Amino acid sequence: MHAGGEIRTVTNPGHYDQARKRLRRASRVVSRRQGPDRRTGQKPSKRWEKANAHRNKVHHRVANLREDALHKLTTAVAAEYSTIVIEDLNVAGMLRNRRLARRIADAGFGEIRCQLAYKTSQRHATRIVVADRWYPSSKTCSGCGAVKAKLPLHVRTYECDACNLVIDRDDNAALNLAALAAAAVTGTGVAGDQDTAPAVSKPRGADQKTRATRPRRKAEAGRAGGATLPRQRQTETRGRTQAEALTLC
Repeated sequence: MHAGGEIRTVTNPGHYDQARKRLRRASRVVSRRQGPDRRTGQKPSKRWEKANAHRNKVHHRVANLREDALHKLTTAVAAEYSTIVIEDLNVAGMLRNRRLARRIADAGFGEIRCQLAYKTSQRHATRIVVADRWYPSSKTCSGCGAVKAKLPLHVRTYECDACNLVIDRDDNAALNLAALAAAAVTGTGVAGDQDTAPAVSKPRGADQKTRATRPRRKAEAGRAGGATLPRQRQTETRGRTQAEALTLC
């Protein structure tokens, strides 16, 4: 977070990492009990149900701690800042990284965005700006504006080749996002000419048609849209049969 030249860093509480030892122990106890088996119709034992309930209790506590921390964070941010900038991250793609998936999922990026969206909409003095998914916040130099072609994830220090600026990678991205917010407020720059509450950018491909629309059926007698009720179909069939019988006679 960037406020008046000050950069604040909020660390990931890591509630799941703190509970992993207890979860491993609880899962080990569950695996040693007689559990249910759908193939043979075996019912779980009382000891398995008790151990499984204890494991579920640990999971439930982790979920509650995460939700409480996210609500406190988003409430404080929405109440303190008048303009908030968030990035449209590809969280689904980030979760494919097996080395970072657990910590990314524990951080709850998607939940943070959802909470900020509705909490800022309730406060008229707060506006939210969504940076495009392809906006190079980490690759752009906050001093001169030069953009690097590549910046691997393991490189945590940004070194500019043009102005020789050396800064932390996350701090550099925060400064660039703050400049993006300033451009959105003044109505100039990349994110300029936006309304007081700019619309949240849609994910990639959301505006594209995925399938052709089916032609609408012609409206027939009976229900709107051409569909007929079962009783109406029976009446029509009975009437058609009687008409054919009369014709044959």
